[in-house]
Amino acid sequence: MSAQAAVPRLSHTAETVRFDIEKIRAEFPILSECVHGCPLVYLDNAATSQKPNAVIQAIANYYRYDNANIHRGVHLLSQRGTAAYEATRAAAQRFIHARSASEIVFVRGTTEAINLVAQTYGRTHVGAGDEVLITAMEHHSNIVPWQMLCEEKGAKLRVAPINERGELLLDEFEKLLGPRTRITAISHVSNALGTINPAKEMIRMAHARGISVLVDGAQAVPHMRVDVQDLDCDFYAFSAHKMYGPTGIGVLYGKSELLETMPPYQGGGDMISSVTFEKTTYNKVPHKFEAGTPDIAGVAGLGAAIAYMESIGVDTIAAHEHELLLDGTERLEATPGVRMIGTAENKAGVLSFVLENIHPHDIGTILDQEGIAVRTGHHCAQPVMDFFCIPATVRASLAVYNTKEEIDALIKGIERVKEMLG
Repeated sequence: MSAQAAVPRLSHTAETVRFDIEKIRAEFPILSECVHGCPLVYLDNAATSQKPNAVIQAIANYYRYDNANIHRGVHLLSQRGTAAYEATRAAAQRFIHARSASEIVFVRGTTEAINLVAQTYGRTHVGAGDEVLITAMEHHSNIVPWQMLCEEKGAKLRVAPINERGELLLDEFEKLLGPRTRITAISHVSNALGTINPAKEMIRMAHARGISVLVDGAQAVPHMRVDVQDLDCDFYAFSAHKMYGPTGIGVLYGKSELLETMPPYQGGGDMISSVTFEKTTYNKVPHKFEAGTPDIAGVAGLGAAIAYMESIGVDTIAAHEHELLLDGTERLEATPGVRMIGTAENKAGVLSFVLENIHPHDIGTILDQEGIAVRTGHHCAQPVMDFFCIPATVRASLAVYNTKEEIDALIKGIERVKEMLG
């Protein structure tokens, strides 16, 4: 099944997904907290998700029992740490269906992964007069690195437009794939709108013209099944902290044949095979891109996060979040004064909205007093806000542990805002 088919479109399913939500919530210790005397309602998952006990314990266990540097030691702790580190690489390979574990590069997160590709593949393939194509719904992390590259190389950044629903205009995207386009970088799921892009079709269009494709999967991997071989993307990037793992660790997937030809991103230990003052020979892929002591504990946490998601089932997570998205969309659209921003037919669990005559920051502040955590602002997607002629939105974003009762709390919180400021 293709990655696009893994998430149902925005319509009611035949039956509500049933699983033990209270058992799931009990696995996240932070959800038992109170904020300003109110039970925490955490709806800021697109910024970062909360962490289950399994992930917290995996990180603690590494430091408690296995703390040692990896790949370099012959002693037992180093060997155990190395084995666990590489086991997570293999788990990440299976999780996104890469061909080989060597196609999985550990990075600090999606942002570093995109910068790595821009500064290695981009620098060697983009020249003066060439073009890089992105879309109008990109996160700043998938805009700025390409702007920097284009400025350095004398290339041009092209932008594929969206419509008022927050959907990509696919015909316009295809028209912008020109003879000077060297790479296109696209979001799989918009962080500001929740739009699920037709990534597989976009990749097919680009490849038909010999153009490589990077996919920003930061908002996709936590919420839907991703198969990089089925997509046929050249690069795919995602972060652990949005999929119940720790901050500061992420994954860059790259096709082996491309990674082999790319120069290193940084120099230092572990990315070398041999060093003399005259010449350095680089390590094999993926270690060529992993200079210095890595975030070993973070990789342990990523491995636990992958195992946690697999224990529930990614399709089950997607279906549960979809039910919440349907409920939240229906409730918000029925609330006087609310305008939804991002109404694509095919969406992930993002509810982005504005409230008539009330600034999103004021809404977020009052909701916080009710214990409700949402994100307000431009969501590192200022061009999206400019397109909709607004300075910011309120974004409630969903995860496996959210409930319809929390949607109720959000709606009640909005009514409270209207009472105070309306």
